[in-house]
Amino acid sequence: MRNVLISGAGIGGPALAHWLTRYGCQVTVVEKAPALRPGGQAVDFKGETHLTVLRRMGILDDVRRLQTGGTDQEVVDANGRRLAVLSGEFTGGALEIKRGDLSRILYERTAPDCEYVFGDSITSLTETPGGVQVTFERTEPRTYDLVVGADGIHSNVRRLAFGPESDHVRHLGYHYALVDIEEDFGRTPQMYNEPGRLVATGGPKAPAFFVFASGPLTYDRYDSGQQKEILARAYQGMGWQTSRIMEAVRRSENVYLDSISQVRIDRYAQGRVALLGDAGYGNTLGGFGSGLAVVGAYVLAGELAAAGGDHRAAFAEYERQFKSYAKIAKNGNAGPFLAPATPSRLRMRNRMLKSSFLMGLMTKLGDKFATDLALKSY
Repeated sequence: MRNVLISGAGIGGPALAHWLTRYGCQVTVVEKAPALRPGGQAVDFKGETHLTVLRRMGILDDVRRLQTGGTDQEVVDANGRRLAVLSGEFTGGALEIKRGDLSRILYERTAPDCEYVFGDSITSLTETPGGVQVTFERTEPRTYDLVVGADGIHSNVRRLAFGPESDHVRHLGYHYALVDIEEDFGRTPQMYNEPGRLVATGGPKAPAFFVFASGPLTYDRYDSGQQKEILARAYQGMGWQTSRIMEAVRRSENVYLDSISQVRIDRYAQGRVALLGDAGYGNTLGGFGSGLAVVGAYVLAGELAAAGGDHRAAFAEYERQFKSYAKIAKNGNAGPFLAPATPSRLRMRNRMLKSSFLMGLMTKLGDKFATDLALKSY
């Protein structure tokens, strides 16, 4: 029986745990956060490939039961007048669900058959002929046959096994923030732009959603106070309801700020260590992250089962299949679309939103990228 350690209890990690336990592996999932994160932004699945994997996992009906549904969002000017509409069909894909709800579904399906360790993190990985010796911040050291990093774009596993983040993550000139706010800013989801800045309320991503042009920022990703200060500076002097929204942000207890960045890495595996999801494919806010993670988990686990214990062959085939499929994450960047840098580009974006032909074409292209993989039956 293979003994596998997965870092990250978001989407990709539990999805991989689902398949590995089905194939007879002994799985431990370690997560730095003290518990599952509830709620959060909406994530979506596009096209038949994504839906087929959810169906084979046996969770498609659960996801549909909790789906949020694509929500149209008004683009407004500083006086609240509607300029255009961002279609819920475009932003929500074929199936949309809150990230926390999806994470909980996956956790509940896998917790009886694998070990979850919350509030802990890997501190070192030492590969030996017989496995990977792992030390942790809190747990006693253990040895595993394989280790998988499903711990996001700032992957701890990637740093330990592949080298520093600066070697593999490319900043794309934008940051985004998701904030839970209690105040009601109207029943209709709305978004407002000024060059290089977007603020939105009531939309699919979060009660308050921000995208702004910025160079790399240095801050503690676990310090909400620092993140609030960055947002306050970035949105100072912005029109519409922004000052009221920022007051609500200051009172919020749940703020998530991150860069829009790409992962540039030549391989998804190093020895007995592999990468899954944003840790290997990037985080460009283009609506493909969760789909890539779930499909990637299916392929990685399937290839490990098919290889009959040969992790080298399994990792090579996983990489061969997934390099082309994951290129959408490497080539995308939602920042310039959501927060165009100049007034002329803002006008052009809004004209695009008014064109049903162009938006329909973009939706079809997204579905095409999402289905550009022939799924094996493992």
